[in-house]
Amino acid sequence: MPYQFEDLKKSCHSEWQAYIQHSFVQQLGNASLAPEAFQHYLKQDYLFLIQFARAFALAAYKSPTLSDLRQAKEGLQAIVDVELDLHVSYCKEWGISEQELADLPEARATLAYTRYVLDTGNRGDLLDLHVALSPCMVGYGEIANWLNSRAETVRGDGNPYDAWIAMYESAEFQGAMQAEIDWLNERLADVSPARFKELTRIFSDATRLEIDFWEMGLKQSD
Repeated sequence: MPYQFEDLKKSCHSEWQAYIQHSFVQQLGNASLAPEAFQHYLKQDYLFLIQFARAFALAAYKSPTLSDLRQAKEGLQAIVDVELDLHVSYCKEWGISEQELADLPEARATLAYTRYVLDTGNRGDLLDLHVALSPCMVGYGEIANWLNSRAETVRGDGNPYDAWIAMYESAEFQGAMQAEIDWLNERLADVSPARFKELTRIFSDATRLEIDFWEMGLKQSD
């Protein structure tokens, strides 16, 4: 039976659940997250996005087909030309200036996850890189959907983090998430059991590093 993205999630079910349902996520949904924790997360997420853009540049280099090259180019362009500007504007709403973002040092959790992704992509092929990125590219969409499935989640003006949830529940992000899953499913279908085992290690490592990123935000650690 061909492998699918769902099989990657099943391979580290407990870690995936700990990531999707992390205390940071729950408190964000409940509107009980400390503003300082969210601000710390926002600052580091800006630095994360910069490294994420570099990962798409690496994906372009690793692309074996014109279709893959175009996909990587679109991802890089979306981050550099759209997402980073939106993130800067959102940070301003939270009292974080663009200069403050520019002067920020990377927290250890930011360094660990982003450099793991880049190192994995450098050592491996395009599939290795996509699997390392997938906890972020797919996970945030699943988090928004999980939050919306909970009775405890506060939406609207009663939650200062509602705009964050809205971003990842949007048709645009959900469509991008599904496109990434489809891309992965197409390629995972052809891998051997031994190769799939290698990919499950990458997926598990990246998921655990995403958990650490939430912990960094929650504890406001450097």
